[in-house]
Amino acid sequence: MITPSNTESVATRTAATRIARLATEILAPWVWVLGLPLAIAWSATHRVGATLLWGLVVGVTGSIIPMIVIVRGAKNGKWDSHHVTNREGRVVPFIACTSSLAGGIAILVLGGSPNEMIVLASTMFATLVVSVVITFGLNFKLSMHAGVAAGAVLILMAAYGPWLVLLSAAVALVAWSRVRLRDHTIAQVLVGALVGVVAGGLPYWWLA
Repeated sequence: MITPSNTESVATRTAATRIARLATEILAPWVWVLGLPLAIAWSATHRVGATLLWGLVVGVTGSIIPMIVIVRGAKNGKWDSHHVTNREGRVVPFIACTSSLAGGIAILVLGGSPNEMIVLASTMFATLVVSVVITFGLNFKLSMHAGVAAGAVLILMAAYGPWLVLLSAAVALVAWSRVRLRDHTIAQVLVGALVGVVAGGLPYWWLA
């Protein structure tokens, strides 16, 4: 028999799950990787044309192209979803991400882009490499959602000022969502966030 208190508990759990799913989607790695380069390009150039040019070079090679591969693979049943929550399914997505982004870095270097953009793409590449090592070398499925979000917030702070530490709330939200949806453990989101900071955020802060 369902009592009012039990009904309220079920409703609360359902609402929390819906919020978690929404946070997982709107704060997904591909969203950060598409938007962050535009923000950094604007900070580096303050020109609309240059912002679109260099921001989209990184956004397309770091986000759009890999997501096309990932979504098509998910539709063909090669991995569980576009979030690729199963560790074994991350081989091809990681290859797509690193190879595409490497091409983007080459374009930036050859095209004479601002140093900030080269550093950004390079730290994104470094984060991917470290994630690959941990995922397959250590057999540990760290959270890319938490890693990309944490690194992005630190990079935005370096570019626009420490007040953007307020965006840490978004990192906490997406980390909570991954645990809530049982796609990751607390340890996995913490390690992911640490990798994003150490391999992505801090190197950008030092080099840009």
